[in-house]
Amino acid sequence: MIIVTGGTGFIGSNILASLEQRGYKELVVSDEPNAHLENISKRNIHDFVAPPMLLNFCTKNKSNIQAILHMGATSSTMITDASLFVKNNYQYSLKLWDWCVENKVPFIYASSAATYGNGNMGFEDDYDPKSLSKLRPLNHYGRSKHLFDRKIVSQISSGHKYPPQWVGLKFFNVYGPNEYHKGNQRSVAATIFPDAMTNGEVKLFKSHDPNYADGEQLRDFVWVGDCVNIILWLVEKGNVNGIFNVGTGKARSFRELACALFAALDKPEKIKYIDMPVDLRPKYQYFTEANMERLINTGYTKQPTSLEAGIRKYVQQFLIKPDPYL
Repeated sequence: MIIVTGGTGFIGSNILASLEQRGYKELVVSDEPNAHLENISKRNIHDFVAPPMLLNFCTKNKSNIQAILHMGATSSTMITDASLFVKNNYQYSLKLWDWCVENKVPFIYASSAATYGNGNMGFEDDYDPKSLSKLRPLNHYGRSKHLFDRKIVSQISSGHKYPPQWVGLKFFNVYGPNEYHKGNQRSVAATIFPDAMTNGEVKLFKSHDPNYADGEQLRDFVWVGDCVNIILWLVEKGNVNGIFNVGTGKARSFRELACALFAALDKPEKIKYIDMPVDLRPKYQYFTEANMERLINTGYTKQPTSLEAGIRKYVQQFLIKPDPYL
């Protein structure tokens, strides 16, 4: 039995699809009752458990649980109530961690590249307590994820017990199927696709940094399938512990992403640059790039999907289809 929290969400539902494809049978989804069931409508689910009931469920089934993949979180940057992030992303995650420690169950959880803040301290996934203390996330989501990272690293450094496998994953700019419910938190690819499809023109933010031309802001865009491959490799490897970046290791521009989208649609490139909202400018990141050396050094060898190949797959196998779900 493998439990995926946030299982109806973007990354969670992609994990379930790959687990099912690989022959895993007892897949348990933990999510809110008003979850995005359309994301798992094609899955054969063993059970569905609301978050408040999950610890009881785990205790009743502890002898059968192979791993808990904790992808559930409050992630919207539109939410201003910090207490929700503390409750859901820190306190609840810590309860699951403690249960996994006590019952010796592997625990793999979603951290975030948002923990790096504006990137001034770089993007190296060094989880030494001193290195983590230097990071300054820019929003409640990033701060709550960072608090949890620091808490468990502090416990381990102090000699506390930990699960037989523990892994935190700092996801960068993930794109792919089943993200459609995310509203303004969707990837840039999903956001600009409708305009490219219907109007033949997309809008990107102008640069307000003299070091970057319009459209040349850089992100580490990572295909969701690559993220899932890493997670399943970790589950099956079983003996890799730590906090790791999940990206491609290669920053690409928003302009390149838009061009890849037009190419996938076999349409001419047409990009209009618009002013960035004033309130966004002080918090805007002009560059993110995952340092992937630590994961590679553990033995992970699979090459990431290129931006062009990933966007083509996303567009042609999902976005243009009547049924775009995985």
